[in-house]
Amino acid sequence: MREEPEDIRQAVKIYKALGEPTRFRIARMLANDPPLCCADLGTRLESVAGSTLSHHLKQLTDCGLLESSKDGTFVYYKLNRELAKRFAPVLFE
Repeated sequence: MREEPEDIRQAVKIYKALGEPTRFRIARMLANDPPLCCADLGTRLESVAGSTLSHHLKQLTDCGLLESSKDGTFVYYKLNRELAKRFAPVLFE
């Protein structure tokens, strides 16, 4: 069995993550805004429960599309713009 190149595996992970509408909305939101914390994202998404939002953020972080940084008790998320431009330029439209 032949090993897949790393960028193909990366692309598949990203496309799987973005295949869910809420995750796509989160990524698109972060493409146009400064880093946001979970509470700010939850307010903007309105009908998404906190635990569900955490799951979505984990999926987007695990595929490399989101980066996080901690400031006190808050975790801020931002889009990995380089990766997004390479694999999902539609997020910037």
